[in-house]
Amino acid sequence: MNDAIAQTAAVLQQRLAARVPKIAVLLGTGWGPFADAVQDAVTLPYAELPAFPRLAIGGHAGLVKAGRIGNTDVIVLAGRKHSYETGDADGMKGVIRTLAALGVQVLVQTNAAGSLDAQMRPGGLMLISDHINVVQRSPLAGAALDEGGDKRFIDMSTAYCATLRAQARAAAQAAGQPLHEGVYAWVLGPQFETPAEIRMLRLLGADAVGMSTVPETILARHAGLRVLGLSLMTNMAAGMEAETLSHAHTMATAGAASARAVKLLSAVVQALEI
Repeated sequence: MNDAIAQTAAVLQQRLAARVPKIAVLLGTGWGPFADAVQDAVTLPYAELPAFPRLAIGGHAGLVKAGRIGNTDVIVLAGRKHSYETGDADGMKGVIRTLAALGVQVLVQTNAAGSLDAQMRPGGLMLISDHINVVQRSPLAGAALDEGGDKRFIDMSTAYCATLRAQARAAAQAAGQPLHEGVYAWVLGPQFETPAEIRMLRLLGADAVGMSTVPETILARHAGLRVLGLSLMTNMAAGMEAETLSHAHTMATAGAASARAVKLLSAVVQALEI
C-alpha cells in the first residue's frame, strides 16, 4: 500500500469511526441524486483525500458520503475520473485500492450510456452482465513493481458477480422497475461514436456503449471486490435515430430519468446480501 492510499484510508477510518461499510456505490452521470438519499451522512470532498482524483466533468461532484440507505451502510463516491481526461486508464486506482483497504467487499458501479438495442429506449436501465474493453487499455499495465508482477493477471470471466445480479433483478422486480440486462462496451471518448463504429459494436454483441466503468471494474476485481454494474440509457447510439449527440443532451436526459434510476439503485443496494 503506497503512502497516499494509507493516508486516505486513515482519514476515512477516523471520520467513519465505527461505521465500516461493506458496499461502495460509484455514481456516474444521472445518478448523482442518490447521494442525497444517504442518511446520517459523513461527507468529505475528494480534494481532502490524497489518493482521490480531482474531477472536472459536469455531473461529477467529487464527494465521498458515508452513511445509510435504509438499514444498509454504504460509502458513496459522487464522481469518477474518466480515461479521456488524461489518456490513462488508472485515474480511479487510488480510490479503489482505498476502498479495499477499508474493508469494502462490493462495488456498485453506475454510468450513463448509449443504447444499441432498439427496445432499450432513453431513460431505460440496464444491468451489466459483461463488458467489452474496446479501448484495450488496462489500469494494471506497468504495475509490476507495486503489484508483485504475476498478481496483475486476474481472471475476468466473472467480472460482474452473478449472485449480485440475481439479487438486483429480484429487487427491481419487487420494486416494479423494468430492468434490461446486457453487455457494456467501453470506448475512450470524449467524442461520441460514429454510426460505423456502432454497427461494429452491435456485431460484437454490445447492448450499450459508454466512456467509463471498465477500468474501475478491472481495478475492483484485482483488489478482490465483487462488482455490480447499472447503466442509464441517455440516447440511442449514433446512426440508430436522427438526433445530434452532445454532453448537454446526455445531461438533460439523465436528469429527466434520474429519479427512477435512484429509486432502483436504492432498492438494489438494500437488497444486496454481502
